[in-house]
Amino acid sequence: MKELLTYIVKNLVTEPDAIAITETSEGDNITFELRVAQADMGRVIGRHGRIAKEIRTLMKAAGSRENKKVTVEICD
Repeated sequence: MKELLTYIVKNLVTEPDAIAITETSEGDNITFELRVAQADMGRVIGRHGRIAKEIRTLMKAAGSRENKKVTVEICD
């Protein structure tokens, strides 16, 4: 699932080398902490948080296929 998140974010940002994703697992819960360059923060969040919401929706759908609860936190 980390590869899916990386693929999605790399296609959104202008500085793909600045992407950092940390994965934390606790039982069936998986938390991804996403960090991007400050200049790309707006691209990842989107207008009114729409893109961030869609990223979270896609990751939850991918997690549900494996019976996992997935959350994505966008850190600055």
